[in-house]
Amino acid sequence: MNNTRNPILDDMARLMTDAAGLAQGVRREAETVMRTQLERLMSTMDVVTREEFEAVRDMAILAREENERLEARIAALEEKLSAKGA
Repeated sequence: MNNTRNPILDDMARLMTDAAGLAQGVRREAETVMRTQLERLMSTMDVVTREEFEAVRDMAILAREENERLEARIAALEEKLSAKGA
């Protein structure tokens, strides 16, 4: 009976599979360490979150719009006053 299984090739395939699994584990561990270090660095810096930035940006937009409305109102009132004085 012909034996189609080669123990050397089986061992090499097993080693390659184990090496690939080990490499994935090392990659996951490295990502975890990098993420932890980055989070620690970011927590020591004076930075804002995206949500905080967008909230302040929206407030600034509203304030600018209100300022433009008030400027237009003041201009209209000044025009009325100058028309009465003439």
